[in-house]
Amino acid sequence: MTAVLPADARSGRPVETVYRPAVAVDGAATLGLLGRGPYDPTTQWDLRGVWRTWRTPHGAATLRILRPAADGSVAASAWGPGAEWAIAAVPALLGSEDDWSGLDVSGHTLLRGSLHRNPGLRLAKTGRMLEALLPAIIEQRVTSLEAYRSWARLLRWYGEPAPGPAPDGMRVTPTLEQWRGIPSWDWHRAGVDPRRSRAAQAVLAIAPSLERATATAPTLDAAAAALQTVPGIGVWTAAETLQRSHAHPDLVSVGDYHLAHYVGEALIGERVDDDGMLELLEPWAGHRQRVVRLILASGFRFQRRGPRMAVQDHRWH
Repeated sequence: MTAVLPADARSGRPVETVYRPAVAVDGAATLGLLGRGPYDPTTQWDLRGVWRTWRTPHGAATLRILRPAADGSVAASAWGPGAEWAIAAVPALLGSEDDWSGLDVSGHTLLRGSLHRNPGLRLAKTGRMLEALLPAIIEQRVTSLEAYRSWARLLRWYGEPAPGPAPDGMRVTPTLEQWRGIPSWDWHRAGVDPRRSRAAQAVLAIAPSLERATATAPTLDAAAAALQTVPGIGVWTAAETLQRSHAHPDLVSVGDYHLAHYVGEALIGERVDDDGMLELLEPWAGHRQRVVRLILASGFRFQRRGPRMAVQDHRWH
């Protein structure tokens, strides 16, 4: 990464840098997992790149990452009290710590083709466990549409306006104190049922120690185990969190409504359950999340059969 230019608080100038990755990176494919649906006020894409807000250890930040230039370099700018932290996080966000060199998919046509077409795909590491965990809790056992709307409502009501020249309506996630202060009726009004709001509140009650436990865990699997000590946090939620916060290369979202069917049809042409999915992915142990991302990036579309999960409105009961 080239030298970082510091922000000038009086002029409002951003912190800026140009990141030059060792290998080409596909910013859209790498960062696409971070936004929680089309309503997410923390993430907005346009033709030039992405706007993303963060609640950093130093305060709010807005980060602007442009699409890679012809030489592969990536320009980034950030505003707000957390701007320097956000700029320092750019390499990890773009996969600098994610090493795919040990992954061999040469024996499977679909995976080999996807890797060939998506050489810049990496796993993004945000380093922000709580910002990944809370929306994952909201997404438990409901449709994506319901969860996305609930997340957006809570951030519109309690989030901080994004610093700098961010697009209108962007928000920074609430502080820990603000999250803790959300009354039960506003969780309910946002469409989050009591079971999920209790899990969120259990996390918020011990968030600092949980952050430390996942940050200092000797292995990524130990970090997943630490998350699962909290009531309401299971295998699926821990996986969805650490895939984003820690770029976990092996955790698979067991218990997902569609994923096992998707993986089974992509790899062997037939649906499987979670156990069958894990068996199919076993040859790539250590890289199973990377294999899932290759399947998702391949363009393969599985055949949806049977009843869809019904959209429910939890605000009125």
